[in-house]
Amino acid sequence: MSVLPNRDRQAERREATRREIVDAAWEIARRDGLAAVTLREVAAMVGMRSPSLYSHFDSKNAIYDAMFGQAWSLFLAEAEENLERLPAAPREALLDMSEHFFDFAVADLARYQLMNQRSIPGFVPSEAAYAPSVEVMERFIAAMHRLGVTDGADIDLYLALCGGLVDMQLANDPGGDRWRRQLPRVMDMFADDVALPGPPLRRPR
Repeated sequence: MSVLPNRDRQAERREATRREIVDAAWEIARRDGLAAVTLREVAAMVGMRSPSLYSHFDSKNAIYDAMFGQAWSLFLAEAEENLERLPAAPREALLDMSEHFFDFAVADLARYQLMNQRSIPGFVPSEAAYAPSVEVMERFIAAMHRLGVTDGADIDLYLALCGGLVDMQLANDPGGDRWRRQLPRVMDMFADDVALPGPPLRRPR
């Protein structure tokens, strides 16, 4: 007869409550902005008194930390899947990575701001929360090396180009695709500069 392992139901309930608190914080951030997240507001949304919240998170920054780690863990999982199915042609692979990051970024303004901008004064993610972002970067750099882009300055430029287009999209055409449509053109310019082989991504005018 098999014996099931003992379940720590108290730990499970505690983890479920933490997830509920983080979900409530995201809801506030998406509705009113990241700065609007307060312990009182979060507690009210989950039906809890503010002092009780401290048994799960000792500060507002601790909630931001959990949100940060959750967001990067989600992107890591998606990036791993994306990197496994990249096209063989270097330029097409470059565009595929760019479009994947772009779409993830513009899908959620509050999430993008917390992940990639210093939008919360005084907030510094913990080592544990920061770890998924480090793993994303390691996997991304390895993918760029496989494509033939190995110089650190070139990789920095690529990241700046992608981030700049995301910022322009979110600031000037939220919900649209004005700057996403620039990705093939920008990736061709970058690929030309670093001498990546392959036919142009842009359609002839």
